Amino acid sequence: MRVLVLMGGVSPERDVSLDSGAAIAGALEQTGHRVVALDTGANAKLPESHAKAVTSAVRPEPPDVRKLAELDKQVTLRSVNDVDLTEVDVVFVALHGGSGENGVIQALLELTGVPYTGSAVLASALAMDKDKSKKIFEREKIPTPQWMVIETRTDGNYEDCLPDIVNTFAYPLVVKPSDGGSTIGLTIVKSEEELAPALRLAGELTDRIMVEEFIPGRELTVAVLGDKALPVVEIIPSHEYYDYECKYLPGMTQYVVPAEIDEQLTARLQELGLRAYRALGCAGYARVDFRSDSNGNPHCLEVNTLPGMTTTSLVPKAAKAAGITFELLVDTICKDAASRARK
Repeated sequence: MRVLVLMGGVSPERDVSLDSGAAIAGALEQTGHRVVALDTGANAKLPESHAKAVTSAVRPEPPDVRKLAELDKQVTLRSVNDVDLTEVDVVFVALHGGSGENGVIQALLELTGVPYTGSAVLASALAMDKDKSKKIFEREKIPTPQWMVIETRTDGNYEDCLPDIVNTFAYPLVVKPSDGGSTIGLTIVKSEEELAPALRLAGELTDRIMVEEFIPGRELTVAVLGDKALPVVEIIPSHEYYDYECKYLPGMTQYVVPAEIDEQLTARLQELGLRAYRALGCAGYARVDFRSDSNGNPHCLEVNTLPGMTTTSLVPKAAKAAGITFELLVDTICKDAASRARK
């Protein structure tokens, strides 16, 4: 098939998306597809707050020309004006966060009529909005941590919100953008002194801030491919929590696949993962993240409709444990998109 890989973009997760796109494009080439890659954020300036968040998280600077030049040696890297969608059989969406994952790109692709990978418009929008998705989880009796949402204040003054938060949650608690990813802008707040700065940090990246109950325990995730749950992955970060650095720098996190948990918890996590995936109307593939408390009770945090596909990413690790190579995984996702479009 002729495949267009969309990557990069202008969200805070641009850097990771370029890594995912390069890995996906290379795997598609190896499985015999004709691949063209498009950086949808080429020549666009990353918003200052986004660039600051990513830079301070781990990497000294956003992706540079050198990385794109290296990619261009592997596949044909095009500009937006040089892409003819009439010559494309499938669009592989390798964007993360922002308009690449929240349904905007998906809506544009719907208008073109070209099949694309991953979930459709509504599921993408619901999954990206953590508040909306958690309301659906509650309705479907999928356990999820308690939460509240606060509108971002342009002046950065959240003093009037603090009493309500303090009266609702015990420390530690989680503050994060309600529509973000890769833990960018997330803070584990341990005292009232840390609360206002955490709200300001998250508010730089979003219009709506989520304050969430912190669930101490194990970090577990369930990848879904098609309509099947893959082996559970346990994440053991070297930092206090699975932050941006632990996600994307090799050696910072230990991954146990399949997770060393009993059969009952494994079955429960896979069941809840599939239920969350179906409740939001996801398609193709996704990743459902959980925390399991000290009593072994899982709590669903979120569904990622376009999870990372880098060398350290979780979906490829789960697929490998199920006997699915990275090349086969990418090929399966691509062919699934084409087959769904024909129905």
